Amino acid sequence: MSQTALCVRFTLRDGAGEAFDELVREAAAAVLEHEPGTLVYACSEVEGAPHQRLFFELYADRAAFDEHGRQPHVRHFLSQSEKYAERMEIDHLQPYAGKYPSQSA
Repeated sequence: MSQTALCVRFTLRDGAGEAFDELVREAAAAVLEHEPGTLVYACSEVEGAPHQRLFFELYADRAAFDEHGRQPHVRHFLSQSEKYAERMEIDHLQPYAGKYPSQSA
């Protein structure tokens, strides 16, 4: 099976950055601890756009992506993020070339 990835952009409400970022830290810690098939779960601020957060997520395969979506910490993150984000845009990606981590790395 091939790896699958997401690029997710959140546009935050005014004043919501700190609370959203704490929610992200909690989710990222749980992903790290409980999701071996999630190879990359990275969130970044966007230079020059203080209300934007950009996620890059890489999964070993579709099954790992589906398992990620079933996790209680992910469901909690998504339900709580609605308080802080006025918009969420998701691009589903199919990596085909480049340097990506492997599941065994």
